[in-house]
Amino acid sequence: MRTDSSPGSLPAREHLPAAGAGTPVLDVVIPVYNEEKDLRPCVLRLHDHLTRTFPYGFRITVADNASTDATPHVAARLAAELPRVVSRRLEQKGRGRALRTVWSASDAPVLAYMDVDLSTDLNALLPLVAPLISGHSDLAIGSRLARSSRVVRGAKREFISRSYNLILRGSLQARFSDAQCGFKAIRRDVAQVLLPLVEDTGWFFDTEMLVLAERAGCRIHEVPVDWVDDPDSTVHIVRTATEDLKGVWRVGKALATGSLPLDRLARPFGDDPRDRELTGVPQGLARQLVGFCVVGALSTLFYLLLYSGFRLFAGAQLANALALLVSAVANTAANRRLTFGVRGRGGAVRHQAQGLVVFGIGLVLTSGSLAALNAATADPDHSTELAVLIAANLAATVLRFLLFRAWVFPDTVPSAPATAGPRRHPDVHRTRGDETVRLQPVSPADGEPGNGR
Repeated sequence: MRTDSSPGSLPAREHLPAAGAGTPVLDVVIPVYNEEKDLRPCVLRLHDHLTRTFPYGFRITVADNASTDATPHVAARLAAELPRVVSRRLEQKGRGRALRTVWSASDAPVLAYMDVDLSTDLNALLPLVAPLISGHSDLAIGSRLARSSRVVRGAKREFISRSYNLILRGSLQARFSDAQCGFKAIRRDVAQVLLPLVEDTGWFFDTEMLVLAERAGCRIHEVPVDWVDDPDSTVHIVRTATEDLKGVWRVGKALATGSLPLDRLARPFGDDPRDRELTGVPQGLARQLVGFCVVGALSTLFYLLLYSGFRLFAGAQLANALALLVSAVANTAANRRLTFGVRGRGGAVRHQAQGLVVFGIGLVLTSGSLAALNAATADPDHSTELAVLIAANLAATVLRFLLFRAWVFPDTVPSAPATAGPRRHPDVHRTRGDETVRLQPVSPADGEPGNGR
């Protein structure tokens, strides 16, 4: 997994100013490999659609990644015949490699890509890029799984697509609905920061980019699309699915171990209302409570299973101490990562040591409860012991949360502001580099920049 530093923090979202410019607003990349038959009708159709309907300057870039048929010659002829069509040749295969190469070199403020089969209705293109132009969103994806989408495809592909997205939601906590639709766009300033962190060069490229963008706090806009399956698609489903699952494992492992520098990118924008400090509103408390309760419930079940197992060969006090010790270590590790969002190994030993102190307090409460039970009843049955321990653990849980929040992980708790008002991330740059991208609507008649509206 890439661990190199990104070029810088993500910029604040800004509406791209609408005025004269020599560069196109939108660069649509079509990655191709051995598509000599479909490439020409695809580009002609896309060029005609953009000329008639897109109100800004555009460019279509054919990214040929190591085709062995006549695709490079078809792309070259299209570039010679049509204005605002260019061709790029890469000598290595990989859709992700093609997108990274073209997007990294493009001067357009909005970058998009679509598959050569044009399965997605082009009427969704303007709704796809409009939120990026306005500054409302950072990435945009077409979704075939939205309720208002209209999709025609076989049961096999439908099952694979939905299963893959369920895997992403379950393993990587992805919240976007459709990772595989070949219809996506991203702002260039965001791409410049995210692309160095994306490792995959094949079909998993855009899924990895979306997961990292979501974890970095980017806003992803989803557009319902009309989509018709291409029965002549050259995608090898089994091989692609295998590579995707390998990518899910790699990214999940990197996120779990904290090897990605996403903490430097998280919450980068100055316009996020969750970054505003409000008097009397403790930030993060609700989310931390939910996470702590989930971890606590699982830890309690784990503890009870351990206690029941240890009780087969040990006394009640020893079984309680052993079960509480093992579950406390697991509980501290889970709360560290899931509840309080601490990533990486830094401070892990100290956190576990402090967690053991909290464990000691819980041990005193639960052991004291057992001692009181034994003093009151000479030979209590197992169910009574469990009931007492559950009550004692509930009390210990409340105290554990307070100690975790105030003592073990205090750096994750925002301090109360002196006055209410907006707070910006210290690394936020309000400027967009040393160039200003200016947009100008074009005339549908000739496709050249006009006088604006």
